[in-house]
Amino acid sequence: MKLSDHRDIPKAKRVVVKVGSSSITGANEKNLDLLVAAIANSAKNGQEIILVTSGAIATGLPLLNLTEKPTDLATKQALASVGQSKLMGRYESSLERFNIIAGQVLLTAGDFDQAETSENASKAIDRLLELKVIPIVNENDTVATQEIAFGDNDRLASLVAVLVKADALILLSDVDALYDRPPTEPGSQKIEWVEPEDDLSTIKIGGSASSVGTGGAETKLEAAKYAREYGITVLLTSIDNVSEVLSGGRVGTWFQAKDLQ
Repeated sequence: MKLSDHRDIPKAKRVVVKVGSSSITGANEKNLDLLVAAIANSAKNGQEIILVTSGAIATGLPLLNLTEKPTDLATKQALASVGQSKLMGRYESSLERFNIIAGQVLLTAGDFDQAETSENASKAIDRLLELKVIPIVNENDTVATQEIAFGDNDRLASLVAVLVKADALILLSDVDALYDRPPTEPGSQKIEWVEPEDDLSTIKIGGSASSVGTGGAETKLEAAKYAREYGITVLLTSIDNVSEVLSGGRVGTWFQAKDLQ
C-alpha cells in the first residue's frame, strides 16, 4: 500500500515499529506501557504490528550491578542474555492487559544474508501475525559477534521492514523529529517532510545522546533511506507521540517512499 500522508498510517496493513533502548529503560521504563498500549490498540483494529525493540543490554545493567555499558563483547553478551528475558517479561506482562500474546524473534545480521534463514524468519513472522501474536524482534546479542552485529537496531528495523514487506516503518526515539542540526543547538529547525530526491547532505548530524543507545540521527537516516528504496514509508518521531502517529496524527518527520511503479 502506497501511503500519501500521516492519515494513511492507520490504514496500512503492516507496520514495523522500532524503539530505542533509552526510550524504554532506566528512568523511561514507564514508556514501555505507553508503547504497548498504542500498538495493542492498532492490533485490535486489525493492523499487523511488528515491534523491533532495543534494550536487552540496558535492562541487564542494573540486574548485574553495572552502572555503564561495557566495551568488551563477552560482558555485552552476558548482559544481553540476562536482560533479554527480563525485557520480554515486561512486554509480556504489559500485553496481558489487552489479552495479546508476544512472540520473541531474535535475529543476527547473518540471518538476512542467506536465503533459507531469511525466508524462515519471514514465514515465522507471518505465522505469528496470522495467530494474532505481536512479534517482538531484537538482535541476538548473546551470539552475535562484532563482525556480524547490526551495530544498531535502526538498521535491523529497516531490514525487517523490507523482509516482511511492511507498508510503513516507524522509528521511535527520544527526539520528536529530524532537525537540520542537533535540536539542542540554537536555531535548529525541524524537518517535517522529506521527498526521495531531497538532499540531506547539509544536515549536521549528532550521535546518540544516550549512554545506553548505539544509534542516532545518522543511523535513522540510513535506515530510512534503505526502507524507502523498497517503497516503504518511514516516519521518525519520539515515543511520546507513538499513539498519535499510529492514529494518523501529523507528528515527526515523514520520509516519503520511493515510487516503485
